[in-house]
Amino acid sequence: MKKRIFFVLLLLMSSNVFFGQDTISKYTIGFHHGFGSEFKNRNYSFTNNYYKLSINYKLKKTKNFIYEVVLQPEINFATHQLLNFYFITPDDPNYIEKRNKFTKLKDINQYILNVGFAIRKPITRTFSIAILASVGPMISNKETERLSNGFAFSDVLTLELSYKINNFILDIRPNVRHVSNAGLKSSNSGFNTKNIEFGISYNL
Repeated sequence: MKKRIFFVLLLLMSSNVFFGQDTISKYTIGFHHGFGSEFKNRNYSFTNNYYKLSINYKLKKTKNFIYEVVLQPEINFATHQLLNFYFITPDDPNYIEKRNKFTKLKDINQYILNVGFAIRKPITRTFSIAILASVGPMISNKETERLSNGFAFSDVLTLELSYKINNFILDIRPNVRHVSNAGLKSSNSGFNTKNIEFGISYNL
């Protein structure tokens, strides 16, 4: 009798583990590092390197595609310089002061929390391609001629190439990024950059 009870308890515990793993396996967590620079222009220079966590949740899997929700907290370290001081026009009451201020090379820290949606296409059992679009709030610690400091938004469009080795996933992600404050503050020209990032993730 005791053996039967033990066997039933063991079976229930095993089933719980298996079902738990099936639920948890919908999550993937990764760490990424990226860098990039502005699209070629005559007005400003902007280079950045950044670190982010990437938390993916598998919403749905069909015959051809996998749909995911993505959460990406990020810290971005940038350098910026105004190249064309005529960008600040004389109709600004403090245009001389601003030209002197913004033509100096400066370091900027940006703190971002992006939320996105990804559509993934498995190519083989180990290789997949995904398109990821994300947007989220951003806090910038310094004012520039193109963007006021404080609150803004970060929009990112990413192509993701992934290679899976057991539960680990290696990622390469070229992307384009736009930051602006949607007109909430006076300076809103924003920045446009092209970037590439590399990361490793683990399927829980």
